[in-house]
Amino acid sequence: MESGEAFIKTIEWDMMDKKKFFPLSMLSSFSVRCALFPLTVIKTQLQVQYKNDVYKGMIDAGVKIYRHEGVPGLYRGFWISSVQIVSGVFYISTYEGVRHLLNQYGANQRTKSLVAGGAASLVGQTIIVPFDVISQHAMVLGMGGGAAGGLKGGSCNPLGIDFERSSRMRITMDIAREVMRRDGFKGFYRGYVASLMAYVPNSAMWWAFYHLYQDELLKVCPPWVSHLLVQCVAGSLGGFTTTVITNPLDIVRARLQVQRLDSMQVAFRELWHEEHFHMFFKGLTARLVQSAAFSFSIILGYETIKRVSVNEQYRHLIKW
Repeated sequence: MESGEAFIKTIEWDMMDKKKFFPLSMLSSFSVRCALFPLTVIKTQLQVQYKNDVYKGMIDAGVKIYRHEGVPGLYRGFWISSVQIVSGVFYISTYEGVRHLLNQYGANQRTKSLVAGGAASLVGQTIIVPFDVISQHAMVLGMGGGAAGGLKGGSCNPLGIDFERSSRMRITMDIAREVMRRDGFKGFYRGYVASLMAYVPNSAMWWAFYHLYQDELLKVCPPWVSHLLVQCVAGSLGGFTTTVITNPLDIVRARLQVQRLDSMQVAFRELWHEEHFHMFFKGLTARLVQSAAFSFSIILGYETIKRVSVNEQYRHLIKW
């Protein structure tokens, strides 16, 4: 297409071939999560440690985990966490479906993105929280390689799992069994409300900021600049913005799920007692790096797949 010709800024749900979109979307999501999962492990361990007793920062955490456990240590809980690929299908289906519904009522782009992003996260979190609980317990097992500190009270293994001589599958099963024994089925939804409070606004704002930044960047970028590149940059900027806003809520969610605290109020109180205003920045560097890389990669895959899956009658209106 010619650089000055009008083009479709957002490929909508009814413009795509779903038989192409869904399998390619799952493959893209798995690839991104596989590449960036070590950042999730580092972020989680930074969030749940007591002050800076084990790690001094993101790089220090990565080096120490790798030195003590090698690459497997950076992928603790990966396979159970990878179930998020399934929740991702429900997430993106909800997002696109709600956008399509709101489009029929004449909602503007940012309103559609805000509402659809929140609804998609509500569905996705309802599916993924039990797996998230198990995954995060696996991430902090042996945290710090036996160094003093670890989690508050010195415990880096709050469920008492024998992880030294067990396979990763056995560890996962032991964690699930112990959660069920101690808390029943509700134990798998520990931190669910905190997850919703952290991720629903995060998802809603991320999509809204994504479209806001995309529109603003398109106003200042020359017409020859790749539209896909603009979208990737907009995704990263959206990730930065929402991460800064929601960071304390994400820490509370992680601590509720791992340390088995009684409520969000207790988690907030303990976090404030330990960190004071530093609670707003705890693990923030790791989250910002993770969010920027994740947002860029997800948008790169997502928007590329939408272009590949678009129906033939719209192809001439698509700009790469």
